[in-house]
Amino acid sequence: MKLQGIRRRIVYVGLYEAIAIAVSSLGLKMLSGRPMTDALVAAVGASVIAVIWNYIFNTLFERWEARQRVKGRNFWRRIAHAIGFEGGLIALLVPLFAWKLQVSLWEAFVMDLGLIVFFLIYTFCFTWGFDRIFGLPESAKMAHACQTGTPRVPAG
Repeated sequence: MKLQGIRRRIVYVGLYEAIAIAVSSLGLKMLSGRPMTDALVAAVGASVIAVIWNYIFNTLFERWEARQRVKGRNFWRRIAHAIGFEGGLIALLVPLFAWKLQVSLWEAFVMDLGLIVFFLIYTFCFTWGFDRIFGLPESAKMAHACQTGTPRVPAG
């Protein structure tokens, strides 16, 4: 099954977040010892916060980036982007976890670090699997064609 455009993004985000919330809820429940309803609320809250923070952070980052004399995204700029995004997310999620799961800020921080490791692995595996099931987006196909030197006419 081939998915492209907005439909692909909606299916991707919907599946990604549904699986992430389910797994995160279970992990937060096990780590905190709190009822599943508390863990589920924390996981859903974290998902909503992450989506909103992603939009805000990337908007601010791109404004900052536009004012820079040197253009492009080199290794160090990408590192700064990743650290800024994850640092902001930690600052937003740790208090949520501490409050909702009734744990200390340190315990909430450790839980969040666990989620960061989980999401690095999960995002890689999910994206790989999604692309295998639904095919590559046209943008990736074009990039591949350009790298191999083989011209590709986009499907109409």
